[in-house]
Amino acid sequence: MSGSGNPGPGAAPCRFAHYFVLCGIDAESGLEPDELAVLYQYLQADLHGKSSDTADKTSGENFDQSPLRRTFKSKVLAHYPQNIEWNPFDQDAVNMLCMPKGLSFRTQADNRDPQLHSFIITREDGSRTYGFVLTFFEEVTSKQICTAMQTLYQMHNAEQYSSVCASSSCSMDSLASSIDEGDATSLAKLQRYNSYDISRDTLYVSKCICLITPLPFMQACKKFLIQLYKAVTSQQPPPLPLESYIHNILYEVPLPPPGRSLKFYGVYEPIICQRPGPNELPLSDYPLREVFELLGLENLVQVFTCVLLEMQILLYSQDYQRLMTVAEGITTLLFPFQWQHVYVPILPASLLHFLDAPVPYLMGLQSKEGTDRSKLELPQEANLCFVDIDNHFIELPEEFPQFPNKLEFIQEISEVLLQFGIPPEGNLHCSDSATKLKNLVLSDLVNDKKNGNIPSNALNMYELLKGNETIARLQALAKRTGVSMEKMTISTPLTEEKDGKLSCEELELRDYKLNVQLREVFANRFTQMFADYEAFVIQAAPDMESWLTNREQMQNFDKASFLSDQPEPYLPFLSHFIETQMFATFIDNKIMSQWEEKDPFLRVFDSRIEKIRLYNVRAPALRTSNYQKCSTLKEAAQSIEQRLMKIDHTAIHPHLLDMKIGQGKYEQGFFPKLQSDVLATGPTNNNRWASRSATTQRRKDRLRQHSEHIGLDNDMREKYMQEARSLGKNLRQPKLSDLSPAVIAQTNWKFVEGLLKECRMKTKRMLVEKMGHEAVELGHGEANITGLEENTLIASLCDLLERIWSHGLQVKQGKSALWSHLLQYQEREEKQEHSAESPVGGGTERRKSDTGITLPTLRVSLIQDMRHVQNMSEIKTDVGRARAWIRLSLEKKLLSQHLKQLLSNQALAKKLYKRYAFLRCEEEREQFLYHLLSLNAVDYFCFTSVFTTIMIPYRSVIIPIKKLSNAITTSNPWICVSGELGDSGVMQIPKNHLEMTFECQNLGKLTTVQIGHDNSGLLAKWLVDCVMVRNEITGHTYKFPCGRWLGKGVDDGSLERILIGELVSSAADEELGKQCRTPPQQKSPTVTRRLSITSLTGRNTRPNTGQIQEGIGEAVNNIVKHFHKPEKERGSLTILLCGENGLVAALEQVFHHGFKSARIFHKNVFIWDFIEKAVAYFETSDHIGDNEEALLLQRSSCKTFCHYVNAINTAPRNIGKDGKFQILVCLGTRDHLLFQWIPLLAECPPITRMYEENALLRDRMTVNSLIRVLQTLQDFNIILEGSLIKGVDV
Repeated sequence: MSGSGNPGPGAAPCRFAHYFVLCGIDAESGLEPDELAVLYQYLQADLHGKSSDTADKTSGENFDQSPLRRTFKSKVLAHYPQNIEWNPFDQDAVNMLCMPKGLSFRTQADNRDPQLHSFIITREDGSRTYGFVLTFFEEVTSKQICTAMQTLYQMHNAEQYSSVCASSSCSMDSLASSIDEGDATSLAKLQRYNSYDISRDTLYVSKCICLITPLPFMQACKKFLIQLYKAVTSQQPPPLPLESYIHNILYEVPLPPPGRSLKFYGVYEPIICQRPGPNELPLSDYPLREVFELLGLENLVQVFTCVLLEMQILLYSQDYQRLMTVAEGITTLLFPFQWQHVYVPILPASLLHFLDAPVPYLMGLQSKEGTDRSKLELPQEANLCFVDIDNHFIELPEEFPQFPNKLEFIQEISEVLLQFGIPPEGNLHCSDSATKLKNLVLSDLVNDKKNGNIPSNALNMYELLKGNETIARLQALAKRTGVSMEKMTISTPLTEEKDGKLSCEELELRDYKLNVQLREVFANRFTQMFADYEAFVIQAAPDMESWLTNREQMQNFDKASFLSDQPEPYLPFLSHFIETQMFATFIDNKIMSQWEEKDPFLRVFDSRIEKIRLYNVRAPALRTSNYQKCSTLKEAAQSIEQRLMKIDHTAIHPHLLDMKIGQGKYEQGFFPKLQSDVLATGPTNNNRWASRSATTQRRKDRLRQHSEHIGLDNDMREKYMQEARSLGKNLRQPKLSDLSPAVIAQTNWKFVEGLLKECRMKTKRMLVEKMGHEAVELGHGEANITGLEENTLIASLCDLLERIWSHGLQVKQGKSALWSHLLQYQEREEKQEHSAESPVGGGTERRKSDTGITLPTLRVSLIQDMRHVQNMSEIKTDVGRARAWIRLSLEKKLLSQHLKQLLSNQALAKKLYKRYAFLRCEEEREQFLYHLLSLNAVDYFCFTSVFTTIMIPYRSVIIPIKKLSNAITTSNPWICVSGELGDSGVMQIPKNHLEMTFECQNLGKLTTVQIGHDNSGLLAKWLVDCVMVRNEITGHTYKFPCGRWLGKGVDDGSLERILIGELVSSAADEELGKQCRTPPQQKSPTVTRRLSITSLTGRNTRPNTGQIQEGIGEAVNNIVKHFHKPEKERGSLTILLCGENGLVAALEQVFHHGFKSARIFHKNVFIWDFIEKAVAYFETSDHIGDNEEALLLQRSSCKTFCHYVNAINTAPRNIGKDGKFQILVCLGTRDHLLFQWIPLLAECPPITRMYEENALLRDRMTVNSLIRVLQTLQDFNIILEGSLIKGVDV
């Protein structure tokens, strides 16, 4: 459709321009109010809840507005040729985009300068056509129209007069404000200001001429249209009839071939255009200079980041061309990626309802004069980037990651800008009048050479700007980003003057050079960031057909491995970016390139990566975050300069056509009626470039038939591709024509389907990524989620929910649609007296233990969860509160249930949402809740891990074993709870109580509990079954099994114990079935094992030697694996050391094997007794070693061993013997000493007294293999949790 589309017969696709169009007033139908504008007013009235009658009764003639300010219907008056098969003419769209506001009228008193703007039409397959439009004013000659305008004025004035008499101040206000700043009060003044009198005034109406082209040659089209306009307004008629020039550009000017330049002729002077070669960045003709001047560098980089992360971007400006320049400028900088969603740089007024779209979009909205941002009602702002171009101001979404190396990036771009004399923070005073003034001053200075004001060398912009506030701010910015201003050499930005005047060509060349250098800097960032992307592309399918049919189920990129390979600072941005549609499409194109021609963007990008590889011999695996500047700036600028200096091709000159004499006669100021027969078709002998292109065409046809023969036929393939490429593809642009309710409904239906599909994909991804190894077993591919990735997925779920909640809103309140719905629900619920009893009953089950003591049930309450969030002073905005509430509900596994409850209030839903809204489509809503329900299958800690500084209430219960001991101890018990983020400190438990609540800063996931008492009173001994602790906000409950005595003279004499926690799953989870659970965390050693080890009653639970050795291997292996994970995802090391299958337990098994279990005088013997005997032996004996070196080594090992054991024995803690052994193992592991101690213990004499012959510790081979296994822990920096070694000073 565009230059790359499937061409029809002949050479037509190589033509520079496809259509020439003329739009304006249709003299026959006269003044028709613009129905689309009326529809817009109707929609606005609907939006603000007014009755639609008021908008309707005036049948579109809004009497508040003076007739000259109203919009009237424009028409396509003519277009040539009638139609082209590969790019059919879309009359409605072209009319709407040529004159987005319809016709406008002026009198001789108004400004009537011609205006240039461009537009873009995006087809469903993503291909584009560009339009370039010059709008000018022509005198109205039709008497009938002038009279109609006068009549409208009389009606208008009468209306105003009656309203003034009725002193209805409201319409006066609106009138006054629509006129000016509202100081006009008397009616006479009003009429004088804005009136039309047929006898006194000349009436002018807008008309436009437009070129429609396959490629965006903006500069060339602009020059051609301006020359055409000059020919109409100049006093002399043009050298040839206008038809000659139009015929020439439509039929005789070819597209320049890639890498070449072309000269063709306008009415007065030649026009040059050039096209980049196959290995250069794609064509972009919109001046980036303007984009940087309008937004400023810092703002531009932020908006650019929002576009990369596919947020909703709304550009806002009075000037259509600015909207287009910024939109095209920013999307150009995305190379090698391409924007995949709704793209409407100029949104016609009648399509305003499209801002409701719950999908990523990049749209431009024309601001009305005098309306400020606060008056703009936007349906969805939670994820919106609002760019007010005219006021140099942007509003960003709340949470989004910064672009990698942002400061160095900004510094590099500002160096390029400064070389061209452009202040990096943009021209703050970019209003049209200021710009015009500045240009006048500059051109005066340039031309003022004769007065000797300017030295003969070029004018230096930098000198000119010195001392002004812009440069002062720039210097501050430069200091901040570390650019030294003094050393920066700024080459003279303007080229040598010719006769004191800078030629237009030279300015244009500067713009071209600046464009390409800026784009190179941006492209270089991606080349550096994704230099190794190919290594992570998953090529899963044998052929294209099977790939296309299974596209949705397939992972096409190994995201986890890619991220683990990136520098830490890049991760927040990259983890979001690789989830976008534009990245997915880029990777899809890479996979498709095995079977068909490479996408042009991809081809250029891949060749650049090849180049980097040739120059840099760095190992691909080593990613650094060192900033590498772009090195190709000079070459890129030179290739453009060479093309423009040496013209490759020249088109045929315009020539006289075979026209009827006497028609199209010249009349100054009026565009002539063109002779359509000569413009309808091109010349027959389509000269040399036609035949050349015909051969390429034949070649293309052959290739196409070949590809069709190999694969699917094209229609089928297109259908598959549409499906395969997920969401938002078929809605690149709203239909720019028929706006019947049916079309609006159909568009919304597409959105609803899209949202549902997106929800399905997102929840599936969240599940698969999170479900650990079972997911792999179930055939879901490699499951490996990082904390960072999880955070990204949850953030995108929050964004999806915000978009769903803002679709089809009746009236917008606050920035977060979801939170405002929740607040209204809360208000209604709290009004009802019985709100004490939540409609959904207590959801968590009672936690029973063998004593019957339980944690009281935590009530499931949507309102209660809202209150928790409302009490968090850290969160300042509604969007933040909505996100916190989603995270909390997800962590509690209540998200689906809560939202179901929220939507069950149908009266509220009807009040808030229009009929077509997603939330009022019942079937889709049910499916959506069902997808969210599936997330309950996995455990998230997305609330606990993000809000780390909030205060959280906890409740703890101590559960004793009543059968064997007292329920309550007479001593004074205490408890200390620790988690990944800190500990609660030691807290005394109230006398005679087993339950207590306490509040402290978020502890994160709980890891250990220390429990103890002071052994006072008669019934001090206490057998504790376990301790339960619950986070009262998230409902997470942890069980800390104990199963041991606390007390002197019982068990191992311990007065305090360290218990290791495990998360208890709720009954609701259990019902979800075992097949989709996250693997359980390892937990404290079980009661039975603890009891059997200590009492050594010889139960059958004793493991054999093989199992013991396996246990050691497993425990060490788990620790090694722990350190091979990225730091943020490692989980708790304490569990791996002291948990059920931890290192301490495994070593206990080794030391217990063959331990002589005879009770000496009915007293238990513990491993620690053996350790103490060994220490006594080491301290008294002298060592006899084979050689000096071994002896020294042995001595130092003995010394440290004795030092550690004594330090543990003298620590001010009442720890029992097993507890001491645990501390020794932990310290030995931390300080890499365990493997030195084991041989000492295996060879000391006490071992023969305390161990049987066949004990593992007396078997040399076993001991050697144990030492080797423990040596593998040498390389790791092991940090112990404070609670494990508190008070032990080594």
